[in-house]
Amino acid sequence: MDALEIARWQFGITTVYHFMMVPLTIGLGLVVAVIQTAWYRTGKAEYLRMTKFWGKLFLINFIMGVATGIVQEFQFGMAWSEYSRFVGDVFGAPLALEALLAFFVESTFLGLWIFGWKQLKQGVHLACLWIAVVGSVFSAYFIIVANSWMQHPVGVEMIEGRPVMTDAWAVFTNNTALVAVPHTLFGALAVAGAFLLGIAWYHLWRRRHDGIDTVGTDGRVIPGGSGIPGRDRTDYKVWIHSLRIGAVVAMISFAGTAITGDLQGKLMFEQQPMKMAAAEAACHDGTGFSVLSVGNVGSKNCDDIVAVIEVPGILSFLAKGDFTTEVKGVNSLLDEYKAGYGTHLPDNPIYGDRAGQEIQYVPVMEVTYWGFRMMIGFGGLAAFAALLALWMTRKGTVPASRWLMRLAVFGILAPFGANAAGWIFTEMGRQPFVVAPNPDPNGIDQVFMFTAAAVSPGVSAGELLTSLVALSSVYAVLLVVEVKLLVTYIRGGVVSAMPELAHVHDDDGRDGTTPPGGKAPGDVLAFAY
Repeated sequence: MDALEIARWQFGITTVYHFMMVPLTIGLGLVVAVIQTAWYRTGKAEYLRMTKFWGKLFLINFIMGVATGIVQEFQFGMAWSEYSRFVGDVFGAPLALEALLAFFVESTFLGLWIFGWKQLKQGVHLACLWIAVVGSVFSAYFIIVANSWMQHPVGVEMIEGRPVMTDAWAVFTNNTALVAVPHTLFGALAVAGAFLLGIAWYHLWRRRHDGIDTVGTDGRVIPGGSGIPGRDRTDYKVWIHSLRIGAVVAMISFAGTAITGDLQGKLMFEQQPMKMAAAEAACHDGTGFSVLSVGNVGSKNCDDIVAVIEVPGILSFLAKGDFTTEVKGVNSLLDEYKAGYGTHLPDNPIYGDRAGQEIQYVPVMEVTYWGFRMMIGFGGLAAFAALLALWMTRKGTVPASRWLMRLAVFGILAPFGANAAGWIFTEMGRQPFVVAPNPDPNGIDQVFMFTAAAVSPGVSAGELLTSLVALSSVYAVLLVVEVKLLVTYIRGGVVSAMPELAHVHDDDGRDGTTPPGGKAPGDVLAFAY
């Protein structure tokens, strides 16, 4: 067992799991705020129902995200103490602002939104949600500032072997962060768009399946009512509006991620050329973009890679914005990295058993190459599905096909996959560095840290394996809890978030306004329940 590898697996599993909640929280929060604004301005009942239904799912995901996110900060001290010492002077400012300012504002005003449905004026109540959502965006910004410094260290000078921040403005306006923030936000909106589309499709299909909505001779929907509480014509408007909003958000967000992703790629070619060369399986200098390359799995020899389908000029456009500039490949860059940062890890106790080992500057190409394509592929698939959904629902409802409904529901996972693949590519493509060197002439080249030096020296492989198993087990339980809660309330429809719509009669003679849980709608926690 190797302590470093186990620590990396632990951080990777818990971080990717946590990040599943983050884009949905940010994206869905923004969408719910817009929908509540529409209700505030129009007073239409369908917008109120939409706000409460999607708001409830937002709350479930938010609280699970908080629970899983707490572990991330503790891992820095437990498994990555050397890394924490190295970056501590820089990370202190953005992480403190994230916890003490952004998250404090976010959680405080979200609490006021939860409890203030009848206690606050409508305008004040709406403002609370917007402040909470803006707080979540700033929270993401501060986290990305810290992460971007690892990708492109700026605003520091080396003092006694540690980077000390000398220019906070440079750190907070790092060009890597300024591009990564909108890219991440558009990715979050893509998740929210697919979430709305898939769930709304399911409910529209159920209404057709149950015979509530019918289709006329012209193919247009005829919304119906039913004796089932909450499944009236307003319920139909909830789902058709949600589907169309989700589809539009998904398409706009894909365009946004494509534009910001192109800018991000051009920066990576400058700042981390090996990462982008590995992502394209570009072993030799050239201009061609690999649509499909094959090679021996696990091989560290780039000469094993064979380009099956290659498009000339596209790699140059991704890197430089033209179609003729030759881009350095892995083999050329490998010589530069060896000349600049050495061929072997220093003979220093901080590296443990890895001291003196040969440095592998080429990241795992299977991960970078396919991760890059999965990110683009899943994102494009979600956008195409959104466009198709708008066309197929142009007459007011979804087709009666059960298989199309299932595809729409499973399509919710596509932007989640794109987000996860993007972050895995970003982080694993930086290896063997945990803080990447800065080849930019305006940067500070001597600021870098090998991942092999970052792990806590006092923590054994056995201890890390124990925490890995324990955390993975807890996270597996939390996954079951989250999925069960989401599925329960999704299937329950609007009534699950608005129990006042239900009419319940039992032997105790309760009237039609008290839900089965016994909490009257006037209770401030009724919405949260």
